[in-house]
Amino acid sequence: MRHPEHPEAHGRDSAAAGPRPSRPGPPASPGNLPAELTAFVGRAAELAAVTAALAETRLVTVTGTGGVGKSRLAVRAAAALRPRDGAWLVELAGVRDPELVAHALAGALELTDHTSRPPRQVLLDRLAGREPLLVVDGFEHLVAATASLVGELLRRCPGLRVLAAGRRPLGTAGERVLPLAPLAEPEAVALFADRAAAAVPGFTVEGAHRAEVLELCRRLEGIPLALELAAGRLRALSPGQLLARLDDRFRLLTGARPDGPARHRTLRTAIGWSHELCTARERLLWARLSVFSGPFDLEAAEYVCGGEGLPADEVLDVLDELLAQSVLTREESVAGVRYRMLDTVRAYGADWLRATGDMARMRRRHRDWYLGLATWCELEWFSPRQARVAALVACELPDLRAALEFCLTEPEETHLGLHLAGTLWFCWVGCGRLAEGRHWLDRAVELDGGGPGREASRLKALWVLGYVAILQGDTVPALRALQECRDTAERVGDAVAAAYAVHRLGCLALVGDDMPRAERLLRSALQEYRRLGELNSNVLMARVELAMALAFQGELEAAVELCEDVREVCEEHGERWALAYALYVLGYAAWTRGEPDRARELVARCLELDHAFHDLLGTVLAVELLALFTVAEDAAEAAVLQGAASRLWRSVGLPLFGARYFGGPHARCAERARELLGEEGYAAGLRTGALLAPDAAVARALGRAPAAEEGRAGRGRAPAPYTDEPAASPSRKGGETAG
Repeated sequence: MRHPEHPEAHGRDSAAAGPRPSRPGPPASPGNLPAELTAFVGRAAELAAVTAALAETRLVTVTGTGGVGKSRLAVRAAAALRPRDGAWLVELAGVRDPELVAHALAGALELTDHTSRPPRQVLLDRLAGREPLLVVDGFEHLVAATASLVGELLRRCPGLRVLAAGRRPLGTAGERVLPLAPLAEPEAVALFADRAAAAVPGFTVEGAHRAEVLELCRRLEGIPLALELAAGRLRALSPGQLLARLDDRFRLLTGARPDGPARHRTLRTAIGWSHELCTARERLLWARLSVFSGPFDLEAAEYVCGGEGLPADEVLDVLDELLAQSVLTREESVAGVRYRMLDTVRAYGADWLRATGDMARMRRRHRDWYLGLATWCELEWFSPRQARVAALVACELPDLRAALEFCLTEPEETHLGLHLAGTLWFCWVGCGRLAEGRHWLDRAVELDGGGPGREASRLKALWVLGYVAILQGDTVPALRALQECRDTAERVGDAVAAAYAVHRLGCLALVGDDMPRAERLLRSALQEYRRLGELNSNVLMARVELAMALAFQGELEAAVELCEDVREVCEEHGERWALAYALYVLGYAAWTRGEPDRARELVARCLELDHAFHDLLGTVLAVELLALFTVAEDAAEAAVLQGAASRLWRSVGLPLFGARYFGGPHARCAERARELLGEEGYAAGLRTGALLAPDAAVARALGRAPAAEEGRAGRGRAPAPYTDEPAASPSRKGGETAG
């Protein structure tokens, strides 16, 4: 291998450079880059980013967690660049003494010097006037020494470029840092397939193995090292057996190529290499942060992890070091800046936390934080910050689930699980997570039999459970929960819980077509709310539900008066979820009174709000009304909207098609559409609408083109701030939506 000071190493005498593999394009540059023994999969965008960065600056550092593919990417990028004086790999992982960094670099460049000059001076002399690319890999444990040397070389050798790969930046002036994320799912599957075929000739991810391979790639989070190690295990295990053993991933994922870096021989060793580079306080914070299940913010980390050995006001500095070492990653979300730890890194930290005997205490602190967060969110739901609460809860859901799970698996914590599950009613009902709410509420109520000091939590969980069950169309469990809540509340003198139970029994009568009973119960609940001074989103919904009962009985003026009052309170407090239902009633009343334009305006705004909050019940009711408004002017389009609504109804759970009142708009629209289109034309419209995804159905109902690009661009946005002007409806996130 030629070295930079050799005249033949600059590409000026290709004949003297010796035989090289044939390849298209210019002859290969000198250097010491290793040959690729396996296929390089994916990373086209990352390669382009590295190339572009090196064209603009002379020091680029690729950072990322252990096993994410930093080294492979850097070598691949360097090979593609073909610098005039070669690309030279400097591997520092095996160097322990900072004084040997310059020696290691000189050795990688194949420089020989028998004088007594320091190696740093030799490097400066030999690199002067040349244009090589140095690929500096595995420097994390020698950051200061490496940064000092690289900085001086770059200052004094203007033709030099450096591409570094490590778990943290060098911190040198002019450095461009490019964080490397794990592979996206398609690339992860492609990598696994390639390595699996090498381990088991003929293996393919298609057919019976596809679902298992997709789940493996998801569980391993797209970390190339983990995928390669898992693929190697296919010599002895099936994909299904691999999945079953992933809970002990560090023991399972061993056996990397013997020619690979020592720190990559097993997944545990790869992560352990990062752990060894941490200080005692960094290891402590790493272990404590492992109690978080999803992205977390600084305040949560300070509260949960601060304490003995690490004061809360020092958490930020230590967290910053973990970010620098790629133990954590930073991300922007609709709820603000968050930090994330890959599951593999988290699992390593959890092992250490268990070994200290501090796991239970940390999980209680974690639970306490999220119980406080849920309480704050419940209060802020009835405020101008309602949209922020919806976004925040979506972001914090993994850790809210972890807090619930802890409460419901610890015998002395069950009452707190009841309290948390009930406090999150706005998440289950207002943010379209009915099925998940039902899961937690059923578990909590079944596990806890009440008792001194626990009744209030149980009573709240019961009325929330009843409410959720009503919206799922599950009337028997709803009635059982609400009756228990009312009877117990009256017995123990809990007037608030009794009022909520009566309110939700009124809801049950409303969806059951018993309007007189619904009116009586809802009036009773509202009277008690006024006596107690209760005012929140639930109270506003009770007024809207009473307005529905009145409107369905023909008392439109009273219904409109109630909903206009609700609208005024919503505008005053920034409430939009209850506002959507008030707009539904106002739109229904406007249409009944022969004001079609006004009706469409009101219901369109209702639909925008419901869709933004992922409230599937409100969404489908609004689509049904808009279909009715459309049938006279475009019967074919009305049939399409009804078909779209039919698909949404299947996810709602409420059997309202046969209901006399809520099903009325559907029945009238269907009758008129059949008259205008004929049975065959009407059926064709229904089939077309049934193919529409929720985003497309809402766009169609609002008279907007269901542009795929628009839908993708809006994904994950929080609802827009309250305004009387119609706003573009954010695209719905994937996942469970009901209610």
